[in-house]
Amino acid sequence: MPQNKYTSVSIPITLHERVEKLIKKKTGFKSVSDYVTYVLREVVAMHEMKETPEPFTSEDVEQIKTRLKALGYL
Repeated sequence: MPQNKYTSVSIPITLHERVEKLIKKKTGFKSVSDYVTYVLREVVAMHEMKETPEPFTSEDVEQIKTRLKALGYL
């Protein structure tokens, strides 16, 4: 099984301490690194979603609704 490759990212000590307190009290994360990785993945995914055009235009949605009504689903 291939090992994951990692890199280091520096954050201010005060932020690290705040995250440590947070994960001890309110999350199931085992380390600051795990929490920061999770948060960064969520933020990056959110930005990627904004760059992706919607799969259907409003015209597409109306056509789909019309077809579903004609078939008796709506």
